[in-house]
Amino acid sequence: MPKLPALSGKEIVKALAELGYEADHQTGSHIILRQKDEPHRRLTVPDHKEVAKGTLRAIIRQAGMTREEFLRLL
Repeated sequence: MPKLPALSGKEIVKALAELGYEADHQTGSHIILRQKDEPHRRLTVPDHKEVAKGTLRAIIRQAGMTREEFLRLL
């Protein structure tokens, strides 16, 4: 299984935009994303310089993707 790189919140948002997620709003240091098409998932991405690995894995899982699929978006 490939290792996840150290990514910032903005880089994660940019990768998820390719899947149809767009920034809905921002509350403090967290960016709330919403999927344009069905099933209209909502994801919260911390706007940090480096997002923790466990948090990144949780975001990938909530987006319904595998690590490999996410890494292809980068």
